[in-house]
Amino acid sequence: MAKILVVDDEEDLEILVKQKFRRKIRENEYEFVFARNGEEALERIVENPDLDIVLSDINMPVMDGLTLLTRLPDANPVLRAVVVSAYGDMQNIRTAMNRGAFDFVFKPVDFDDLDLTMEKTIQHVRQTQDTLRAIKENNILKMYVDENVLNFMGSKEFETSLLKNELMEASVIFIDVCGFTALTEKVTPNEVVNLLNSLFDTIVKEIIGQGGHVDKFMGDAVMAVFRGDYHQDRAIDSALAIKHAVAKIEGVELAGMTYKPEISIGVNSGEMVSGNIGSASLKRLDYTVIGDVVNLTQRLQSAAKPGQILITDAVYQTAKESFKCVANGELHLKNKALPVNTYEVVE
Repeated sequence: MAKILVVDDEEDLEILVKQKFRRKIRENEYEFVFARNGEEALERIVENPDLDIVLSDINMPVMDGLTLLTRLPDANPVLRAVVVSAYGDMQNIRTAMNRGAFDFVFKPVDFDDLDLTMEKTIQHVRQTQDTLRAIKENNILKMYVDENVLNFMGSKEFETSLLKNELMEASVIFIDVCGFTALTEKVTPNEVVNLLNSLFDTIVKEIIGQGGHVDKFMGDAVMAVFRGDYHQDRAIDSALAIKHAVAKIEGVELAGMTYKPEISIGVNSGEMVSGNIGSASLKRLDYTVIGDVVNLTQRLQSAAKPGQILITDAVYQTAKESFKCVANGELHLKNKALPVNTYEVVE
């Protein structure tokens, strides 16, 4: 259904329009909204953001049609206006067109001609709306998918690469926002999401700063992968940078309490499988890493206290010359038959 705003100070026009288009109104093809001048028209546009086109006279009190044309882009940039006026001299036509009118219909109105003009204008608006919707969807997609992935999706390699998996050496870090689950029970959803997204922005900035890749967000936790040269050092540098950045964030007053963000982090390195994990039939695949190294990293993070960065003994042996670490003792971690000797990265 098309929604049309008719702007004219002649009261009889409203009755005439309803009569001439009664069939299309009855069949829900057209819905009309009426205004007596340009100022009223702007009010109706605010009240009806789903309007498609405007049919406007030129000579009206308070605000004339030519002035209204200059105000429409700010009120609703997708709206298209058709001028319907007895002032059909070339000067008025040129002025109307220069101010953005899509077409011009003369009075007395030939309603068959007006109907064709409206259909043409509505079709143009629909095409514009579809284009804007596609742009918005593409921009939203870019929020969820890395730009390199989007470019790759358009390449010939994309389809065959969906089945390609590999074994690789890399480092993984898990970062959890401490105490956030309890906070969700006391504050509004909007406050929770806004605060969490703000914290994630801080965390992601430090991951990217060390050449890491954010693999996924899991509730109030982040998983990131570091590949290539010095991946372990870069992962630990990122973890320290995140710890220091979050420590600088001041407490937030929420629901009568002060929430001071803290994080716990697990870091691990080793061999892992990289590939597309998920359901092909559901068309939901997640390009990620899996394996014991990844699972152990998450267990380390779960065992870490607020402000702690935990690593395994194996990581400590290769990182101790570059980072200051202190013994954290043996921990009994889920799905591990033997205790795991751990260290805390201090600086």
